[in-house]
Amino acid sequence: MTTDAARYDDRGEVPLGGYAALASVFAAGAGTFALLARRRGVRLPQDVPPWDVALLGAATYKTSRLLAKDKITSFVRAPFTRRADEGEASEVMDEPRGSGFRRAVGDLVSCPFCVAAWTAGALVCSYAAAPRLTRLVCGGFGALTVADWLQYAWTATQETVEG
Repeated sequence: MTTDAARYDDRGEVPLGGYAALASVFAAGAGTFALLARRRGVRLPQDVPPWDVALLGAATYKTSRLLAKDKITSFVRAPFTRRADEGEASEVMDEPRGSGFRRAVGDLVSCPFCVAAWTAGALVCSYAAAPRLTRLVCGGFGALTVADWLQYAWTATQETVEG
């Protein structure tokens, strides 16, 4: 008998049920935040200035890379992934392991693009509830993002000069 997952990817390796569970957790988290915020009288901002969007974006970028690629956060990913390779700038390349929900979580935590949606969600909720604190935290992660770019620029300059 062919399962829905097998019809989806021809090998049956895509953990659609796990993905559905993760999407449900994300939606439930957003819904819970919305209900709690409403009950506590949190007033949402009228608008989000472009500089806050840029700050949230830089922080989302950095937190997603920290969670998905940093050596030090390997302990978070280890139950769901295995180390496949070393990447540039001391980042690691993990690949998901297992099947079902475990595999789905492994897919999530090893992909900075996937983790970014979750970190952006958390930062936006934080911004709605405590904008000043969130700007400060995002400023710190934004500074790390700029530092990363400067490190890459320095390395590229050194490689060009040494040639």
